[in-house]
Amino acid sequence: MTLTQLRYLVAIADSGFNITQAAEKVHATQPGLSKQLKQLEDELGFQLFLRKGRSLEGVAPAGVKVIEHARRILSEAANIRSYAANERGEFSGRLLLATTHTQARYVLPKVIAELTRRYPKVSVDLFAAGDAEVLEKLGEADFGLISTAGGPPPTSGMAVPLFRWQRVLLVQNTHPLASLGRPPTLVELARHPLISYESSTLPESSLQRAFAASGVTPLIAMTARDANLIKTYVRTGMGAGLLAEMAVGGREDDDLRVIAAPPELPECITWAVVPRGRVLREYALALLHGLAPQIDPRDLRRILEGNLAPEWPLPPRWQA
Repeated sequence: MTLTQLRYLVAIADSGFNITQAAEKVHATQPGLSKQLKQLEDELGFQLFLRKGRSLEGVAPAGVKVIEHARRILSEAANIRSYAANERGEFSGRLLLATTHTQARYVLPKVIAELTRRYPKVSVDLFAAGDAEVLEKLGEADFGLISTAGGPPPTSGMAVPLFRWQRVLLVQNTHPLASLGRPPTLVELARHPLISYESSTLPESSLQRAFAASGVTPLIAMTARDANLIKTYVRTGMGAGLLAEMAVGGREDDDLRVIAAPPELPECITWAVVPRGRVLREYALALLHGLAPQIDPRDLRRILEGNLAPEWPLPPRWQA
């Protein structure tokens, strides 16, 4: 068997058993991919996928373990390539960052611009999605960015705390909350329609837990992934927007009023989640350090390599 065959095997599994999509993903032809799969199955002596006619329908029982081992082998091969490139001082390549829309729009531009000035031969690909999809993308991303509020760190990889931030309310100037002159309580906020991120509707979300602890239920009129969409619908008068503090302010929001969120809502932390055992390229480490300058870069490397216990400094408050 070859690394190419294993790469094709994993691509088929990750493409929903669609040979055409898998071939596009690995930049191969459909006949070439099918031929390599047959050769691998012939060598192993059993089928890796369930078939119906000429179509693949699922993973065969014997194929489950093979695919698990293939993923580990491909991951280690990628680590060897990254290690070798770092040793050669080769600072070119592709950096894939999985992130939420808010981080992509309001946090990353300055850091990525600085990275590309420092490493002009590096291309950066952003995959912007919800928290759950970001974590699902970790298998192929260098690392992901997600946020938590009042809960434990993410467990899907090595979680590096970057910075802390608060939520704020964004309302029209004529909204009843605009005349309070103070942050509303959750009881007061529950009387008004709310527009927030899509995770707000999940029972386990910090928003739902905080409202439940106050004995009230939020009136969520609409949810969206993108902060700019939330602002758009706040401007229509649909309700009060609840957003990350880094997503508001500046001249673009001069027509709206920014209000501190209820104090019962817990502080949020943005984390970089690095797949365990992943060897990062030098430019990926530089981007990570740019997001968390409070962490000594030598300590960061040693922790990610497993040579130092992860005792992180307190992440600073967000600053634009």
